[in-house]
Amino acid sequence: MRVLLRFFVFCFILAFAACQSDSEPLAPVDLVNPFIGTAAHGHTYPGATRPFGMVQLSPSTRLGGWDGASGYHYTDSTVYGFTHTALNGTGVGDYNDILLMPLASPTWDNEAYKSPFLKSKEKASPGYYEVFLEQPQTLVQLTATERVGYHRYTFPESTQALMMLDLIHRDRVVDAWIEVISDREIRGMRRSSNWAKDMIWYFHMEFSAPLLGYEIRNGEETMVNAEGKIQGESLQAILDFGQMLSGPLEVKVALSAVDERGAKANLQAELPNWDFEASRQEAAQVWNDALSVIEVSGGTKDQQTVFYTAMYHAMLQPNVFQDVDGRYRGIDRNIHEGKDFTNYTVFSLWDTYRTWHPLMTIIDQKRTLDYIKVMLDMYRQVGLLPIWELAGNETYTMIGNHAISVIADAYRKGIRGFDAELALEAMVHSATYDRVGIGPYMKYGYIPGDQEHESISKTLEYAYNDWCIAMMARDMGKMDIYDTFIQRAQYYKNIFDPSTGFMRPKLNGAWLDPFDPTTVDWHFTEANSWQYSFYVPHDVSGFYGLHGGKEALAAKVDELFSTEMPVSGRDMKDITGLIGQYAQGNEPSHHMAYLYAYLDQPWKTQARVRQIMDELYFNAPDGLSGNEDCGQMSAWLIMSAMGFYPVNPGSTEYVIGTPWFDEVKIHLENGNVFHIRADNPSPQRMYVQSATLNGQPWNKAWIDHEHIMQGGALNFRMGHQPSQSFGVGEGQRAVSAIEAKPLVPVPVFTPSDKRIREPIKVGISTPYPVDAIYYTLDGSEPNENSPRYTEPITIAETLTLRATAFIEGIGWSFPTSADFYKLDLNRKITLAQRYSSNYHGGGDDALIDGIRGKENWRLGHWHGYQGKDFEAVVDLGKTQPIQYLGAGFVQDIRSWIWMPTEIVFAVSNDGINFREVIRMQPDIASDDYDIAMRDYGKKLNTEARYVRVQAKNYGQIPDWHLGAGGQAFIFIDEIIIEP
Repeated sequence: MRVLLRFFVFCFILAFAACQSDSEPLAPVDLVNPFIGTAAHGHTYPGATRPFGMVQLSPSTRLGGWDGASGYHYTDSTVYGFTHTALNGTGVGDYNDILLMPLASPTWDNEAYKSPFLKSKEKASPGYYEVFLEQPQTLVQLTATERVGYHRYTFPESTQALMMLDLIHRDRVVDAWIEVISDREIRGMRRSSNWAKDMIWYFHMEFSAPLLGYEIRNGEETMVNAEGKIQGESLQAILDFGQMLSGPLEVKVALSAVDERGAKANLQAELPNWDFEASRQEAAQVWNDALSVIEVSGGTKDQQTVFYTAMYHAMLQPNVFQDVDGRYRGIDRNIHEGKDFTNYTVFSLWDTYRTWHPLMTIIDQKRTLDYIKVMLDMYRQVGLLPIWELAGNETYTMIGNHAISVIADAYRKGIRGFDAELALEAMVHSATYDRVGIGPYMKYGYIPGDQEHESISKTLEYAYNDWCIAMMARDMGKMDIYDTFIQRAQYYKNIFDPSTGFMRPKLNGAWLDPFDPTTVDWHFTEANSWQYSFYVPHDVSGFYGLHGGKEALAAKVDELFSTEMPVSGRDMKDITGLIGQYAQGNEPSHHMAYLYAYLDQPWKTQARVRQIMDELYFNAPDGLSGNEDCGQMSAWLIMSAMGFYPVNPGSTEYVIGTPWFDEVKIHLENGNVFHIRADNPSPQRMYVQSATLNGQPWNKAWIDHEHIMQGGALNFRMGHQPSQSFGVGEGQRAVSAIEAKPLVPVPVFTPSDKRIREPIKVGISTPYPVDAIYYTLDGSEPNENSPRYTEPITIAETLTLRATAFIEGIGWSFPTSADFYKLDLNRKITLAQRYSSNYHGGGDDALIDGIRGKENWRLGHWHGYQGKDFEAVVDLGKTQPIQYLGAGFVQDIRSWIWMPTEIVFAVSNDGINFREVIRMQPDIASDDYDIAMRDYGKKLNTEARYVRVQAKNYGQIPDWHLGAGGQAFIFIDEIIIEP
């Protein structure tokens, strides 16, 4: 497959290069290669769309799978049809709605109507896509306006022109209807549920030739030339246009998320006439105008192609989600009308707050203001700022509250025109609303790993969000809010382990042990400790203080990039583009190369940034190192190529890296131009020797947002060797620091095991010195009247230990709490199969320790068995009465965890001869996507010493699931035996 891909890439580059002339500079639109990112794990699509357009008219070559998230993958050689919505570089596949496909002969089967195609007969450019389908021998050409997809199909002259309209394609349909309203018009609706639970698209379709006849299939029923609205969950239509003797068949399809009236109005407003070439040319011109906001010159032609393709990808979303009359479907699922803003959808905030949104504060402040108004509109409707919104649905995918970052970053950069008081209210409310770990975060000063999964990542990102709130509150004169949130911004200190130099999970008040920073597990979001331990963008000074100084942290960043240790633990496809443990293919790493600028070693930033740009961005279908993620991967390249980067959104400062081009001009909305020049930058001349800003020497490792907005010129003198003076020293290095409200560190317990087999000694310490530690053994809050810790505490019985640290003049830490449980040592367990190393629950005894696994199975305590049945025998130590037998199981099929298909309990007095006492089938449907936790068992009246539990695995994952072909897990905890 890799050889085949490289062959395709080689052919593509030859074809692309053949279209270019060295005689004159190419316009930005002519430098875009929409196929970049369509191979490997880029998850982009090559179809026709306008900047930020509602319609994405693109080929659909895959029905599912992770690498089919956009509906298209470059390695595919067959196409199912052409759909009107697509996502740019996401990790989950929604959209691909309302499919049209020319047919060679009538068929309802998508495997029969799909067509092979040759890569040599496929083309794409901004606003245009073309392919020749081999099976129906039909040329397909696509373009689009903002809300309308425009198709042109050139059929063989002697054949019947048949088209498939498929509303079943891809995700699960909840409701749909089709109505043929004339021989030139069809309208309809498709409502589906997948990642976003309720996606609604109305369409209005017009044809350039009369429809001679049609069949509509509703499930198993087929209707010929049926009149009126045909409604159902399984709708397809075959449309017959006869022989197209007078030219191609053209089709216009307008979308609306509001109603059919909105779809028709969108079509009439944007595409009233029939002129495919004019629409195609207009789309190209619109794209060229949008891309020209930044002009680059110098570098290689491939670098310019990579840059302008990044600009193109950065402008594919968010998408207009509003009809021409101003109506839109809100996140509350009601219809609203936008009065002073355009409504948008597709906010991949965990990705885009880092670089994409800061880029837009420079090149697109008008839309940035709209985005903030959209977010505040969502807050008014449902009481929370968005996390990951899609098609008017909150998916709650990913972590953090990064609408907070977007709002604070824009506000602090002078973007006004929104209700700042409402915005701050929304930010504070979203940061204190008890969901996904916020409760424990506020209670303990960090998120314990046994109370919320991805605890390290969430603690770090919430702390950054809190800093954003604090800074905006301070700018608004809200010092009470500032005081609260500037301390919360330091909660990252409570998960930093100075003995290892990593952010380390805590369970039961103790450091996770054993701990391996290369391990990808449920304490991190799409990452391991290496890839999250440098995430303190808002307080790098405090962070390097924890490490012991700038040089110590710089050495740790060196190790990040140079280590040869492989990533271990869970298989995480997002961790790609590796340099050491640095992962350019996923967002948590994106700021790390710029940290050296805070540590008096900016030349290392310059070297690493140049390496990443040169090695991990290139002009080929697999030219992205990871998911495009709605423009974030491209925004990183755009900012870095210009020579500066927003390490800490919410600050007005950009850290200087190394420019990729001789010249860059940023054309600002205020009419100013910011001009960046570098003298012959190259892989050999990557180091900044000196700089001037508007003709004056500039020795700082950063520039301010206002410098850019005022226009002017930033000039770099480049060289072969690192400069030891540029950007180094007090007042010159980049700085982010919290200097108010120091945090008292929370105590840490040892050991981490909460199960007591025999008396244990528990130590209490803090990561840096405090004046005193106080503790209690009854679960009450420690204070100055509680026992003062001086030596390890002996614990022999079930109890709750709490401890608090104190520093004179500063105050008290948050309490640390740990529960200890005395085990029944008479019970022993023997497992027939070993559990997955990632889902061990704490060892064999986890199934009989009396500590129940929670519905959030990611917190541990559960045994996980993949692709195998479960069997275990519990020895009670002696024959005794048994009044109840049972076991707990969980189902979460999104994560490949199914209930067993059958559970059998048997008992024995000798451990050899067992008699069956219970046989059960779980009552949870195997296609139910809701998380379910159940105990399965029955009351008994028997005696036994041994209990055997068997659970049959669901087996191979079925075709309808994204994990099709994989092996299902059984998750079990606990085995319940009541005397």
